[in-house]
Amino acid sequence: MGRVYLETSFVSACVTERKDVGSAYRREASLRWWTEQGPQNELFVSDEVLVELSDERYPRRDAALVFVEGIPVITVSAPMVVLARVLVERLVMPKPVGGDALHVAMATVSEMEYLLTWNVQHLANPNKLTHLNAVCLEFGLVLPRIVRPDDLLEVAYE
Repeated sequence: MGRVYLETSFVSACVTERKDVGSAYRREASLRWWTEQGPQNELFVSDEVLVELSDERYPRRDAALVFVEGIPVITVSAPMVVLARVLVERLVMPKPVGGDALHVAMATVSEMEYLLTWNVQHLANPNKLTHLNAVCLEFGLVLPRIVRPDDLLEVAYE
């Protein structure tokens, strides 16, 4: 059993109604992980995830908020904001200090083992891991494994 931070893109994939091949794949892999491995883990979302899912421009807002109902919510703290700010200042994460930088900071400071995401540009990007790890180690923190749901499914079946 692990501590897993569910980032916004994971939730979005679970509730999407898009029919293109990529969206269908992400939905299927996410829901498969949710069904097969989710119950074996301690799951969390954050204030930042709820803010992003609550945006009135988000097309599946109601479905997404229902999906995360009952999952414990991590509340932003000063150390999380400091780490997020440093990640942005050092160009590891894009501006603003919220969003991706805050997701990494919240998952790291909360001692998650995994950050589950489909965001491969800024989060599950192998090219960023060394720099992310270095910054977190400066703070005495351990970066969670930042993975896509299909990565965790593969690990479970090896």
